Amino acid sequence: MRLILGSGSPRRRELLATLGVTPDAITPPDIDETPKKAETPRVYCERIAFEKAQAIEAGPEDIVLCADTTVALGRRILGKPADAGEAAEFLVSLGGRRHSVITAVVVRKGDHIWRRTSESAVKMKRLSDDELNAYLASCDWQGKAGGYAIQGPAGAFIPWIQGSYTGIVGLPLAETAALLQAAGLPLWRQE
Repeated sequence: MRLILGSGSPRRRELLATLGVTPDAITPPDIDETPKKAETPRVYCERIAFEKAQAIEAGPEDIVLCADTTVALGRRILGKPADAGEAAEFLVSLGGRRHSVITAVVVRKGDHIWRRTSESAVKMKRLSDDELNAYLASCDWQGKAGGYAIQGPAGAFIPWIQGSYTGIVGLPLAETAALLQAAGLPLWRQE
């Protein structure tokens, strides 16, 4: 039995390590992540995680783990910003408001699929021009849904969360542990 992580995210690898799990292979899937017309953020996130899991080639006893994290401001999906201008737009939109961070996790073993979704509420403070410009210059926004990562410098902009911190980072551990155990993968195993 091999564990295949369908993600190139170093944060997801670090979070898995806290469960005592090291992937046997890391295979980021190449899928189209464009939202469908009128698709809600939660439905979008769950669809993308499922499509990622389906796109990974695996043997019948291999366990595939995929996740997708989406930042939602109401019904608006804030994906990974294309450039600093879009990152600034996202951060200004989020400032002083609550938003949702949704992470869908899918585990596949053969024809069996297990799914869980974590949804957390996050409040970001309004950023001053100096804070916004310094954060954009750090380039920490690159490749991050909503243009920020709570575990990085942007954590200083987040005075309040309700839900799963690890879900906001990108892999909710309680849900992931339950899914991996359901698929028969022992956690906290000794190598």
